[in-house]
Amino acid sequence: MTSTEGALRRSLGLPQLLAYGLVFIGPAAAVGVWGTLDAVSGGVVPVVYLVATIVMALTASSYALMSAEVPRAGSVFAYASEGIGRRTGHMGGWMMLLDYLLIPSVAYLFSGIALHSLVPQVPVWVFVIAAVVISTGLNLAGVTVTAWVSTVVVMVEVVVLAAVLAVGIWVLATIGPLRGWLDPLTGGAAGLDAGLVLGAVSIAVLSYLGFDALATFAEETRGGAKVVGRATLVCLVVAGFLFILQSYVGALLSPQTTAELQADPSLQGDAYYAMVDSEISPLLHALLSLAKGIGAIFSALVGQAAASRIIWDMGRSGSLPHVFSRLSTRTGVPVVGVLVASAGNVLVAGWASTRGDGLNLVSSMVDVGAITGFVLVHASVIGYFVVRRRGGAVRPVRHLVIPVLGAGLLIVVLVSSSPVALIVGAIWALLGFAVLLLRRPSAGTADTLGR
Repeated sequence: MTSTEGALRRSLGLPQLLAYGLVFIGPAAAVGVWGTLDAVSGGVVPVVYLVATIVMALTASSYALMSAEVPRAGSVFAYASEGIGRRTGHMGGWMMLLDYLLIPSVAYLFSGIALHSLVPQVPVWVFVIAAVVISTGLNLAGVTVTAWVSTVVVMVEVVVLAAVLAVGIWVLATIGPLRGWLDPLTGGAAGLDAGLVLGAVSIAVLSYLGFDALATFAEETRGGAKVVGRATLVCLVVAGFLFILQSYVGALLSPQTTAELQADPSLQGDAYYAMVDSEISPLLHALLSLAKGIGAIFSALVGQAAASRIIWDMGRSGSLPHVFSRLSTRTGVPVVGVLVASAGNVLVAGWASTRGDGLNLVSSMVDVGAITGFVLVHASVIGYFVVRRRGGAVRPVRHLVIPVLGAGLLIVVLVSSSPVALIVGAIWALLGFAVLLLRRPSAGTADTLGR
């Protein structure tokens, strides 16, 4: 049964939030996109992740500020509505929906690729459909169930990744690298190309997106709003360190050159798995593929849950039809939002699994929505604390310098995205604007929502 009344249930503490964040980000997230980033960046994936971590750290700071002041499930939608105005809030939430509707699709695709590498006889799309069914069922079961399962999954994935990295470092110490020790940091003979690095950062941002999803669980968290900000920062730091380390080890041991990956996009999806299989251990390749394949399913689960919370908040606030605000009376889950997100995941991931460049295309599309939303989070901090003076005394560094710097870097990354991704983002934005024109603010919203 569903109800249009009621509130989300507060059942998550800091440990559950950390598990959610890390399973959504995925401790081994760099594995699935490493080949694409190596080709796009010119072979300097660790540098790409270092830059991306810095950019995301600035964004995490703004998320922490806004989640403490506006602890609502709508995340960017709620922040921009309170800090800037309702119309901007609607567009921010709409652009983040592009992010959260597509992130699970990418995770399902990662899962399909990983499991297909273990069982080549089964097409990628079959694994994708199975993953969607499993995660949707768990999301409908309730947030307590998914939090417990996520904790177990992230622990297994960390153990497997640690084993891969430990053996990889042993191989490097005893046999030596296949690329120069500094090549993944300098670009080798070709050198660093800032344009290529920024273009790759626009894809690498995808690996971090789980940290911002934690804000959508603000109305289901115990212990106060600051718990969300604390979990956000911890997840980002842990993920950044792991991404840099695993991408550096992968680059040094990869039997495929950057040029080979650039020439044949079909090799990019499982390039890291191929490296582990040939240079480290076939057994660890199987374990990593299995852990990543299963882990990606639960990463998608959290992304699907985050999308449903944004849809729910936009529904109860009037930015979307009120039917989207329905909660299950049994589990407290926004069931309509979960089903809508699931349907979108099937369509996008199924289509991408039939294309050699599907992973690259969908990854870029996700990032356009996410980066746009992140820019609006920074703008919301300035609007909320500096322009509207709603958060007490203005702190110049946290309320102005960091948001301006963070937004500026994100805009540079955004314009470096692929043309296809920018076109898709523009079309999505136009659809969101059309919805805005057709909707009216609900009667109970704050005065800022009518602006």
